[in-house]
Amino acid sequence: MYIGIDVGGTNTDAVLMDGDVLVGKIKNPTTPDVTSGIISCINTLINSRPDVGQIDAVMLGTTHFVNALLQRRELAPSAALRLCLPATTMLPPLVDWPGDLKKSIGAHTYMARGGHEYDGREISSIDEKELREIAKQMTAEGVRSVSICGVFSPVDGSHEKIAAEIIKSETPDMNITLSSEIGRVGLLERENAAMLNACLVEVAAKTVAAIRTAMASAGLNVPLFFSQNDGTLMQSEFASHYPVFTIASGPTNSMRGAAFLSGVLDAVIIDIGGTSTDGGMLMHGFPREAAVSVDVAGVRTNFRMPDVFSIALGGGTLVNQNPLIIGPESVGFKLTSEGLVFGGAQVTTTDMAVANGMAEVGDPGLVSNIDSSFAEDVINEIQKLVEDVVDRVKINAQPVPVVLVGGGSILVRNSFDGASNVLRPSNAEVANAIGAAISQVGGQVEKVYSLTDMSRDEALDLAKDEAKRKAVEAGGDPKSIKIVDIEEIPLTYLPSNALRVKIKAVGNLL
Repeated sequence: MYIGIDVGGTNTDAVLMDGDVLVGKIKNPTTPDVTSGIISCINTLINSRPDVGQIDAVMLGTTHFVNALLQRRELAPSAALRLCLPATTMLPPLVDWPGDLKKSIGAHTYMARGGHEYDGREISSIDEKELREIAKQMTAEGVRSVSICGVFSPVDGSHEKIAAEIIKSETPDMNITLSSEIGRVGLLERENAAMLNACLVEVAAKTVAAIRTAMASAGLNVPLFFSQNDGTLMQSEFASHYPVFTIASGPTNSMRGAAFLSGVLDAVIIDIGGTSTDGGMLMHGFPREAAVSVDVAGVRTNFRMPDVFSIALGGGTLVNQNPLIIGPESVGFKLTSEGLVFGGAQVTTTDMAVANGMAEVGDPGLVSNIDSSFAEDVINEIQKLVEDVVDRVKINAQPVPVVLVGGGSILVRNSFDGASNVLRPSNAEVANAIGAAISQVGGQVEKVYSLTDMSRDEALDLAKDEAKRKAVEAGGDPKSIKIVDIEEIPLTYLPSNALRVKIKAVGNLL
């Protein structure tokens, strides 16, 4: 028996799952402190079904960490250490970061000797004395978290590990993030991803500890897992060290939940929440991953992220009549108190859906004075916005199945351009929480191999074994682990027949 929870900007959804059977569900407004809302959902679920058996685990997807980045709050004073000299000095660390985000973390940057070429040859050797001096500078400047990024560390991460040991010996309380454990080949984007992780580690540790404490107080002493960006799970201890892997877990949970509810493994998923609409392509039951750099809080990164297109449209989005403007402002979790149909004074998209007869929410009599033609115009505009999202995430011009989920799906009609058919599965309003509850654990590897020293098959076997090992370390049952995605790209612009390999393995919880 599993509890799946998804914390959104507007609502916190929770479900109780017995294997593949939905036993209970709840949707509550998200609380400002997040934790109390989570525990409230858990208690309500358990109390509503006293007959259910033992809870085995809690799976959680949260926007808490990405909101910390977007709002520039709760971020730790952090430093970026690049192992590179004498190379890469023209573009120093954090060169393309937004000024306000750099200011919020202190933006301390250092470059030191180290790093490798694409084939594993050293650029220069690690200078222990240099790194000890840098560690002392960090301490003097109040740095509490550091990201270490070596040139081509996905090929050879030994320099990052050596540097981490030296920094740790000088500053035992320093939180350390290694870029080779976060991002892919691509120096600046991987360095950025590692730095985002570094500045989130403190708030992640506090959040995980608070949730675990609250669970214990509720008598729920079971494993806690967090949803990752790629649709798999990670243990709470892992999440406290790698919070950046949870940043896009919301859309990912919705897509996995939509696949489960609809039975469709290849489709466009449209998740309309209270504040935003997310669209993504589901391939073989998992979200398609972004193939290019992904912008997170104004920073270019290249760690694994779903290819999702988002717009500011949801059930709480504000509507202006003259001229007709929809959003981007939203009442968010205050919809049930500020929307017209709930006795409030704000005109929202939900009010328009009720006025147009598309939804039965709140008190329809409170929007009876809204002109029907105006409500129709708003719904038509919403329809166009959603159709545009579908077109943007499709991989070709052919019509594709579209699955609508999320509480805000009441805003759109049952058919629209670009869709071969539109599916509205039962329990779609809690698809995100279901996606969290049914998630599997996984392991992913992306490396560059030189085929002068080994064959292509040997390189693939090495990568497969490492991906499976990571999935087992994440809590997977070794008997259930399987390879679900293999991508290989010959790097013809490099000598020695270099091959870039990306492999993903998934399995059930042990």
